Amino acid sequence: MPEYPTALGASTPTSITLLGHDLASEVMGEVGFGELAFWLATQRRPAPGETRVFEAVLAALADHGFTPTAIVTRLTYLSAPDSVQGALAAGLLGGGSRFLGVTEDCGRFLHEVVAAHDPLPSDDAGWDELALQTVRARREQRELIPGLGHHVHKDGDPRTPRLFEIAAEEGLVGPHLSLFAAIGRVHPAVLNRTLPLNGAGVCGAALADLGLPLELLRGFALLARTAGLIGQLAEELRRPVANEIFLSVDLNNKPIPPEPFPPGESHG
Repeated sequence: MPEYPTALGASTPTSITLLGHDLASEVMGEVGFGELAFWLATQRRPAPGETRVFEAVLAALADHGFTPTAIVTRLTYLSAPDSVQGALAAGLLGGGSRFLGVTEDCGRFLHEVVAAHDPLPSDDAGWDELALQTVRARREQRELIPGLGHHVHKDGDPRTPRLFEIAAEEGLVGPHLSLFAAIGRVHPAVLNRTLPLNGAGVCGAALADLGLPLELLRGFALLARTAGLIGQLAEELRRPVANEIFLSVDLNNKPIPPEPFPPGESHG
């Protein structure tokens, strides 16, 4: 018979094990959900400081108001109230390069820079120099820097300094957070304007410093946002706004003549 090895969950007629522990007696009521999520992803139990930083990231990404992910979740629930899973899925599918996906994009970007430099800087001056090189290279390539800028928090994202503070308190400011902080310090000299380090970006840096798989960073953002979307649905039940959002668009449409694309012209 084929075998399918796993260190995660397994069941017998009388027990369930998870990560080598009895689920009922050793996990339930003993391990918090954030700690368990970290443990499942890494297959090692996090230290208390790691759990604190990880859960701070989850809190930072859980909800940020009427973002597109929240609006589409509410609208999908309005359309199909029998499908909570559909409403949640609709919101999560919107986690991309503009919302939520920045967490992964920033983590990957910082890791590429960090992995390409050996030895790494040992002080702020060294990190600033590396950050200057990085920002200049991105500008020459006409590419944006993930995690830099925010459409609302023009003068600073309040989540960013707090997450730096928590990571510092736990001794978990690693190379990704160090580089990200340096980018925040030096980019005005290159870009001739000051942009905030946004919360999604600092979350990506923190997750990368925790050693979590880069391929899963967006997954952790989606994990956090799932809680936020459940909150959006719970509020929609008590104080519905989805129908007003729908009608505000439907009743205020403005018919215009068709505008066909010119034949053979590339679009996008």
